[in-house]
Amino acid sequence: MGDTRKAFIKTYGCQMNVYDSQRIADVLSSDGYALVDTPEDADLTVLNTCHIREKAAEKVYSELGRLRVMQDKQAQSGKAMKIAVAGCVAQAEGDEMLRRAKNVDVVVGPQAYQELPDLLQKPKQQAVSQSFAPEDKFAALKSAALYRPSPPTAFLTIQEGCDKFCTFCVVPYTRGGEFSRPEADILNEARSLASRGARDVTLLGQNVNAYHGEKIGGGTQSLAGLLYELADIDGIERLRYTTSHPRDMDDGLINAHGTIPQLMPYLHLPVQSGSDAVLKRMNRRHGRDLYFDLVDKLRAARPGIALSSDLIVGFPGESDADFADTMDLVRRVKYAQCYSFKYSPRAGTPGADMEGQVPEELKTERLAELQALLNEQQSAFNAGACGQVMPVLFERSGKYEAQIIGRSPYMQAVHVTLPAGAEPIDFLGEIHDCEIVQSGPNSLAGQLLTEDVKTLA
Repeated sequence: MGDTRKAFIKTYGCQMNVYDSQRIADVLSSDGYALVDTPEDADLTVLNTCHIREKAAEKVYSELGRLRVMQDKQAQSGKAMKIAVAGCVAQAEGDEMLRRAKNVDVVVGPQAYQELPDLLQKPKQQAVSQSFAPEDKFAALKSAALYRPSPPTAFLTIQEGCDKFCTFCVVPYTRGGEFSRPEADILNEARSLASRGARDVTLLGQNVNAYHGEKIGGGTQSLAGLLYELADIDGIERLRYTTSHPRDMDDGLINAHGTIPQLMPYLHLPVQSGSDAVLKRMNRRHGRDLYFDLVDKLRAARPGIALSSDLIVGFPGESDADFADTMDLVRRVKYAQCYSFKYSPRAGTPGADMEGQVPEELKTERLAELQALLNEQQSAFNAGACGQVMPVLFERSGKYEAQIIGRSPYMQAVHVTLPAGAEPIDFLGEIHDCEIVQSGPNSLAGQLLTEDVKTLA
């Protein structure tokens, strides 16, 4: 028998792509590949791509150029590395990618990566799959090699695709319509993750709170109902979900935030704009008043809940008054953290052809003003943690001796220096109370409580 084949996977973009890359690794492992950390000596390199951000396709082609140099170097020693491009750029580009990048062997969309082993056996000109078949994709997980240890935090996709058709977004075109996995399959995967060490599980979906999967015993399960079931699994101590849409934030889900202890007091609830006029052009199907009402209900159900969001500046037709409405919304909500971007047109979306495209210089100016406010809010939120005692889930060693890094319930990174004689490896995957002693714009410093140190001695 020859040497084990080696595969390198590079992931771009969202958390769902991270999850998908793990599943790609499972599929390749079942086909006899071992994962490596660099492409230098790989037999196969997989680029799992994202199409949300500006110039996403160009970044992929640039990476393919660098890999071409590596392939040529390998060829001199008789090796031949294959390249597969997966994910949303693959879905959007299709056959064009094979024509433009001659060193690509396989192009496979995000709903068809279970076909990767078969595609690798086909001639290059036939090695394309852009199927929208999520049922087939998730059915393949049942036979995947899910035996590797899990880190203390894990992603679990429960829903894919979107039916909302926001005018700036490519997701309905690259991921397809909404599909929700059956409750039984999700619970089985969650139990597997928990049995292998996962303590903090984030449920993923392009429109995760639109989840409506087949319920055990018949009928349709909601996201709230699924969260109650997941909370009963031994070993799972923290639950989160992302990304939500305000239109699907119903009272049952809001109430779950007040009644499920494992559901963390931190919610990502994208608003995109604070202007009703812009939200209408975006086809968001909600206005600022509905968003404010949701925030009030969430804070009543779970006092102390922290919110994060997504915001776009410079959408076509955005006036100074529209931008002022966005700034007003941010001041009223007070976010713990936020992702903000300049609008960039996506080919094939309605927004790309709208009149009133905002000049680039004005978008840059508005983004800087917005981000200054958001950074101020994030720093203030972190500063408010000082003096508090928080349960911290330790995930990895720090770069300094005896330092360990974990996450607070609010997703803040917490750096802790362990007492003399303690080893970081003994704390990984554990949750311990820490007093927060210092804050920065992006992280916190904490110290283990004396009682906790004694318990571990």
